[in-house]
Formats: sequence, structure tokens, C-alpha cells
Amino acid sequence: MSRVDEKKLQKRNSLLQTAFELFTTKGVGNTSISDIADRAGVAKGTFYLYFRDKIDIKNKLIGHKTEKLFEKAVEALEKDPQKTFTDKVIFVVNNIIDQLVENQALLLFISKNLSWGIFKNLIDSGESRSEQGIAATYEKIMSEEGDNIESPEIMFYMICEFVSSVSYSPILYKEPVLIDELKPHIFRTIRNIIAQYQKVPDKCE
Repeated sequence: MSRVDEKKLQKRNSLLQTAFELFTTKGVGNTSISDIADRAGVAKGTFYLYFRDKIDIKNKLIGHKTEKLFEKAVEALEKDPQKTFTDKVIFVVNNIIDQLVENQALLLFISKNLSWGIFKNLIDSGESRSEQGIAATYEKIMSEEGDNIESPEIMFYMICEFVSSVSYSPILYKEPVLIDELKPHIFRTIRNIIAQYQKVPDKCE
């Protein structure tokens, strides 16, 4: 990466981080583009070099933050390898839940859009990604399963949507139960979802 590209990336990341800090303290509605640019130490016009408007940077932030969640989870998985594909998925899910417990401001910001953020990164080919981005993470996990999963993208989406929705209230409000009490039920459901998408081997006649 050239020095110019590095500076551009630094400015973009600075705007993203500043926007996140303002969105999670003042609220999206109470934060203006001028607020973001001023806090980041750049001209307002610079903001528009990277983002169309406030909604655009909010959506990019959802994708950026969910990507980081997955990166950390996969880094942990590499240090503690799991035997089966299902165990790997559950390990990653458990790690992400624990990260959100530790960072509830992030959970509030992402709200129930975790799966949207993931798939925004997967399908948005115009976005530059690091080698450890969500697409690479997804491919790494799925490559080891080979062709044994039917409609893997849909299965992945279903799991993310489920986990995002059911974890929200137990983490933030401790209702209807604590998240640690809910985890075994979450993992059992994930196992069932994966089982539904696993291909049945052809029987030899």
C-alpha cells in the first residue's frame, strides 16, 4: 500500500471511529456531518470523499464493526481449534456473544442488524477488504466443509439473524433470561439449523 493510500485509509478509519463515538453517545439523530468532520479534524468536504451522507457512514459502520467481531472470533478459533464444522460455528457464535456482552454500546448501535452488516460486506464487491475480512472468514470456515452444505450463504444468514435477534434482550435487559442461561438453547438451535442444511450422502446401491 502506498503512502497516499495509507493516509486515505487512516482518514476513512478516523471518520468511522469518530462517527461511532458520536452515534453511541449523542445518538445518530443528534449527530451532524459537521460534528463528525470537526471531531475527526478534517474538512467537511473530506467527509464526502468517503461517504455519501450520514446514513451511508452508519451503514458502513455496521458492516465495519461486525467484521471486527468476526475477525476476533476467528482469531480465537485459530488458537483453540474445534473438531467439527458445527463446533467451529458454535465457538465463533459464543465468542461474538461474549464480545457483545463486554461492549453493549456496540450491541445497541448494531441493534438487530448483525446479519445485514455481515452480508453487506459479503456482497459489496466495491468495498476493499483485508485478508481477514468477513468474506475471507466465511470462505475459510466453509472451505473445510467442502460441498456438504446446501445453500451455505442462506444457512449462514439464518444463523446470524437468529443469534442477533435472540441475544439482544438477554444481553441488554437480562430478559427473559440471562444470556448464559440462553446459550445452551441458542447452540442447540444452531445445531438443528446446520443439520437441516447438511447434505445427506448418496447411498450406494
